[in-house]
Amino acid sequence: MKRVRCPKCDQYIIFDETQYEAGQSLVFQCPGCGKQFAIRMGVSKLHQTQKEEAEHPEQPEDSSLGIIVVIENMFHYKQHLPLRMGDNTIGRYQKGNPITTPIETVDPSVDLLHCIINVSRDKKGRLRYTLRDANSNTGTFVDNTEIAPRERRIIDDGTLFTIGATSIILRLTDDEA
Repeated sequence: MKRVRCPKCDQYIIFDETQYEAGQSLVFQCPGCGKQFAIRMGVSKLHQTQKEEAEHPEQPEDSSLGIIVVIENMFHYKQHLPLRMGDNTIGRYQKGNPITTPIETVDPSVDLLHCIINVSRDKKGRLRYTLRDANSNTGTFVDNTEIAPRERRIIDDGTLFTIGATSIILRLTDDEA
């Protein structure tokens, strides 16, 4: 199954790509906004360029700081999102939203800016992960306990936290775990 995103409202449309051949054009109508748009099956020049960049990146994406795993639920697919040093702002993906770690979801209980994970080093040089709520409407929960306003919670490898109806797990590299 493949997903295409409506260019107007960003809603996903899912279809079975095995029913079509390379080079075939498909026309979709978004059920959300009614926008009609076309795609062509097969590999585009942009896709080929992205593939080449992924094979020979100038600046490799650093997942050595760990990732967050967004668990698959009724709103979206399982996602692996890398973390970076400093504040990782987490929230719902929307065009123009300046967060650093966007979650692709239609879960209405996830705010555009929901929570923040700060990655830093302690005095001994070990990585430290601090989670805080970003004044969200539905709260951020760690082990079924809500993080209070202005509270900072140290989290570790395997920590399960929930934003809205979406569950997320922090996963560290083998070096840091």
